[in-house]
Amino acid sequence: MTELHVDGTRVATYVDAPELDVRLAPRPYLHPVRTLGGAVVTDELPQDHPWHLGVSVTMQDVDGVNVWGGRTYVRDEGYVWRDDHGRVVSDGRTPLPGGFSENLRWTDAAGRLLLREQRSVTARPAARGWRLFFRYALSAPAQAEVTIGSPATNGRTGGAGYGGFFWRATEGEAVAFTPSGGESHGSADPWLALSVEDAYTLVFTGLDGADRWFARTGDYNGVCAALAWEDVLTVKPGVPLTREITVVVADGRLTRDEVAAVV
Repeated sequence: MTELHVDGTRVATYVDAPELDVRLAPRPYLHPVRTLGGAVVTDELPQDHPWHLGVSVTMQDVDGVNVWGGRTYVRDEGYVWRDDHGRVVSDGRTPLPGGFSENLRWTDAAGRLLLREQRSVTARPAARGWRLFFRYALSAPAQAEVTIGSPATNGRTGGAGYGGFFWRATEGEAVAFTPSGGESHGSADPWLALSVEDAYTLVFTGLDGADRWFARTGDYNGVCAALAWEDVLTVKPGVPLTREITVVVADGRLTRDEVAAVV
């Protein structure tokens, strides 16, 4: 495990080699993540979706392999338990100021290489609380293209294009909002904020291309910077798929104007 600190305060723990059932798609993740005031802002292994692991990068369809965990959405069948799960394995980290960089392998259950990933995770002070910088680059391991998809690209309707950088937040009454004031779920606004109770606010930025915000409140609280909202993405050899997500982690409930100021 590796810890992230901001001005001497521990704000996150990185679990690099979780010992989990393959059906949960084991992968490195951040948990617990905390505000500077000590409020925990992530959940792991929740009863409703035990494959939700704090903060991670995860996809339900990587060339037909489920690296999200749980049931797989199958066109014309719905969610089905299948022996199609994969995992993400760390090949070692290098320290960086405020965090680390890491090389990872995305594989199926038998160890067949699906994707290579380069990742950097750092924490720095922000005007309100602190800011997480999470950059990842997914590369095809050989000369063949790799396709990545979601339940939406496999036929599920209702805005189920989740997959990518995913943050499972804690339970509690929550509200998600964006600068436009429109519907948060499915938006392409430059930022999305999630406030849970009066305890904390998370402010996400970093969409690129045709990405969309997946924002869930109510049955559970979570935010995903979704890569395959409507269409399958293709990772071409020699052309990594790169994203940099930033998240401001603040104590208390921020207003729209206060969020705009920290962004």
